Amino acid sequence: MRNKQVITKIMEELDRLYPDAGCSLTYETPLQLLIATQLAAQCTDERVNIVTKELFKKYKTAEDFANADLKTLEQEIRSTGFYRNKAKNIKECCKRIVEEYNGEVPDTMEKLLTLPGVGRKTANVVLGNIFNVPGIVVDTHAKRLSNRLGLTKEQDPTKIEFDLMKIIPKEKWSNFSNQLVFHGRAVCNARKPNCEACSVKPYCVYGQKS
Repeated sequence: MRNKQVITKIMEELDRLYPDAGCSLTYETPLQLLIATQLAAQCTDERVNIVTKELFKKYKTAEDFANADLKTLEQEIRSTGFYRNKAKNIKECCKRIVEEYNGEVPDTMEKLLTLPGVGRKTANVVLGNIFNVPGIVVDTHAKRLSNRLGLTKEQDPTKIEFDLMKIIPKEKWSNFSNQLVFHGRAVCNARKPNCEACSVKPYCVYGQKS
């Protein structure tokens, strides 16, 4: 685990680079963000935003999604990948929201995790962006960067989340997650990280080896 001074330097540099890092998914309501985040699994936010632009015009409430024709919904979200599983989970998730939460997206981790297709990553996205409850969102970018930076040695997203929670101040959890995503897209990509152009390199375990 890195020392506090190095971790502080990493946070300061990410703050400088991405002062306004936010969620890249387009949404207007808690339900829309919940659905969009489920669709974003193994898919780019850009693709999801294209799909949801039309999807959210047709389905406006949890009841609309719960009553959707499964085959039709599958085709409407097909381009996001894993569409059969996603469509099934979205329908079942929204049915549960209608039956147990009066059509409103619940506002706690415990309740969100009872919804079909909702794991800690999706729950943290919703809690952080809708309900201002800080959380570490571990997507592929956060997993890759937190390992390269030496902030964790874990590969399991939940273990990474809890490792980061121990060393990142709680009030920065959500923003730090977004900054890792932004930096992963802009500089520290999976196959060819641009270490020479990276201002975080002086504090990066992977960067010092490259």
